[in-house]
Amino acid sequence: MPPLDPEDQLLKDALNGDINAFQTLFASFQHSLRSYLYRLLANRNDAEDLTHDTFIRAYDKLHLFRGESSLKTWVFRIGTRLAYSVLEKRQRWTEDVSAQAKALVLNNRELAGSIEKTASLSPEGRYHIREHIDTCFTCISKTLPIENQVALILKDVYSFSVQEIGIILEKSLGTVKYLLQSGRSTMMDIFGKRCALIAKEGICHQCSELNGWLNPKQDQQEALMQLDLVKGSKKYNREELYRLRTELVQGIDPLRSNGNALQEVLMKCNQMAMGEVSTP
Repeated sequence: MPPLDPEDQLLKDALNGDINAFQTLFASFQHSLRSYLYRLLANRNDAEDLTHDTFIRAYDKLHLFRGESSLKTWVFRIGTRLAYSVLEKRQRWTEDVSAQAKALVLNNRELAGSIEKTASLSPEGRYHIREHIDTCFTCISKTLPIENQVALILKDVYSFSVQEIGIILEKSLGTVKYLLQSGRSTMMDIFGKRCALIAKEGICHQCSELNGWLNPKQDQQEALMQLDLVKGSKKYNREELYRLRTELVQGIDPLRSNGNALQEVLMKCNQMAMGEVSTP
């Protein structure tokens, strides 16, 4: 018998109870799993906790793995189920979550001070328009039903196939395609109504307001025009604009980006607005 390749040998060892082998395999997609859970839950601590719980649950249930999918897909299925148990207890975010969060900040000096302190003192607190668009994408995806949100993020951000998403969600291929189609349509509708970056009538000016507050010396228009999203807004249809957004989001790691600390504070304000965490 020819020797197994290293990954197959690790899987064989893990199936035989070697936790170190399983940990090595898990580590190869651990951060991807963690950032995926962060996009679903919008909270770093929740994502960290569920990543740990997923590792424990997956190792405990590893004897049930039959190789009908990749180990990564199988583990993401477990992580998604755990996320479901959290998300189904929370309400879906509303389209105006950012406006509600802004009202909270304007009326709470402690929250405003936290944002200012993070922006001025944290090495991960620099404001970047790209990262705000990434945060906006996450916030709008949280207005979708859970299954649409999961399918859309897995496909359009983490590049899972329709077949793999079907395994993760335990849905038929036709159902997954419908979830993606309806989810994207809703996302495009909301972006079309709210995004002031590409629509003059857009009612969400948070990007401009934050930039003016935290980076008063930066030329806002110059910063905007560096984005292909804005450059293409006058010539692309809404499907192309959505594709440009997803390409931008794919290139951003929400847990390791230059502005991740600031984005985390802003996400927490949104959570407060939605009643998921208490307001100080």
